Amino acid sequence: MPRISFSSWLPFLAWPRPSAALLRGEFWAGMTVGLMLVPQGVAYAALAGMPLVTGIYASLLPALVAVLFSASTRLGVGPTALTSLLIGASLTGLAEPGSAQWVQMAVWIALLCGALQCVMGLVRFGWVVNVVTSPVLSGFTQAAALLILSSQLGALTGLRADFSALLHTPSLGLFDLTAAAFGLGAVVALWLAKRLKPTFPAAIVVVGLAGGISWISGYADAGGAVVGHLPQGLPSLQWPGLLPWTDFSSLLMPVLVITLVSFLETASSAKVESQRSSERWNENQDLIGQGLSKISSGLCGSFATSASFSRSAINLYAGAQSGWATVFSILVVLVVLLWLTPALYYVPQSALAAIVVTAVFSLVKPATFTRLWRTSRVESVIALVTFALTLATAPRMYWGVLAGLVMNLCHFLYQRLHPRIIEVGLHPDGSLRDRHLWNLPPLAPELLALRMDAELDFASASALERWVMEHLSAHPEIKHLCLMAQPVNRIDVTGLETFAQLHAQMLARGGCLHVSGLKLPVEAALRKAGLLPAAAGLVTYRTDADALVALQQLPPRVTPL
Repeated sequence: MPRISFSSWLPFLAWPRPSAALLRGEFWAGMTVGLMLVPQGVAYAALAGMPLVTGIYASLLPALVAVLFSASTRLGVGPTALTSLLIGASLTGLAEPGSAQWVQMAVWIALLCGALQCVMGLVRFGWVVNVVTSPVLSGFTQAAALLILSSQLGALTGLRADFSALLHTPSLGLFDLTAAAFGLGAVVALWLAKRLKPTFPAAIVVVGLAGGISWISGYADAGGAVVGHLPQGLPSLQWPGLLPWTDFSSLLMPVLVITLVSFLETASSAKVESQRSSERWNENQDLIGQGLSKISSGLCGSFATSASFSRSAINLYAGAQSGWATVFSILVVLVVLLWLTPALYYVPQSALAAIVVTAVFSLVKPATFTRLWRTSRVESVIALVTFALTLATAPRMYWGVLAGLVMNLCHFLYQRLHPRIIEVGLHPDGSLRDRHLWNLPPLAPELLALRMDAELDFASASALERWVMEHLSAHPEIKHLCLMAQPVNRIDVTGLETFAQLHAQMLARGGCLHVSGLKLPVEAALRKAGLLPAAAGLVTYRTDADALVALQQLPPRVTPL
């Protein structure tokens, strides 16, 4: 029985012992991420429709819990654009953004998502992440990115009315030009900083400059949209009140989608970290860590967290070696929350919108659809349908990713039900290839030699039986059937029955069933079913080379047994 170490359940016990050299590098990496985390947390709280200070709450205790209990210790955990958008979109129409009911429902989303992820990690369900393929995720994230960008355009440009009013009566008077100057200037500054030095914490510098200019110019006193007052001090831990059953039922689908999408965000960052560290990614422990992080965020009165790909990448680029870097970034957030929240009062909301826009804009990659179309037409259609449905069903945009999942599973099932079956012939290079594609002669007279590149189970068995029967009906002279079974690595009860039927069919035609290259699990299943060892009309060969030698010596006709 394998030994279970404490570090597998408490990953922080495996952190390297702190030294002066290690802590010096971890300090600067943590400072870089921490200075990004504060403005992004406030901006993403606005995107989720939550009170702005909850974005800082979600960057404090949840980030600490995640780094202590996750196997991937260098992830930038906290508020993220995609998860925040899903929360805001899921609650639209159920409550007023920023109201007590809205906050209560967002807290319950965090608690339920966290509990679900913890259970999935404990029962080792990390493989679920493989259900969502890259085309589905790409179509969903690009549509979500466009929705995020469109939701921030009004705040970014200082638009005082909705877009329909702007279309009917376009006028500069509908814009707050000062807010537009703050927003567009911040976008340019953030874009230049990202191009010139990606690891520079430009977000906090831009926020500081915008807040300073706003204070000097009296923008807030003139009625400009600013962050406003944020409460100081640590959040208090509390359990939210129970919701009516109708509200709980309306959160069921958002919880499932947010759980899946947030874990996909974590996976995209964790895989990069595992590749750099040359260690296997422990997805189940990360599920537990991320689930506990969401639960702690809900208990702080905040919203669901996730792993940010951009902050995780910057953490790696800045030289983070362990979870100590995240501890230092959390200390930065703690200092801001205890003493510096009044400094955020004058920050224009358009500057926060600029942070969201620059962080999300990199997700829009139209060339992805072109590349998919060249690679796989079916998967490109799945990606496009996911993209279109996500946009069309907004704010209930989880229907897009669910439709993509169903289409992808249907495509997978279709492929399993229609495996590749070929009649093989001996190529001049000595390999067995498609006889009809390469115009090769049969391996022997009155012989049908075939290969099926799939498992012999309930999904493929009927296709194999149908293929063989159709071929035998069209060629009554065939007396021998040879199954090149090396690609078959599993067989179930339906496959065993099909195997027996093929054997009986060849006996009835006065011939033999030849089987080459049986793998051990398949051979063991055949023996348990009583179909092996070889009986009358059944011959097995260990390798394809042995089968070729024997088959080429077959007489023109075999006397029926």
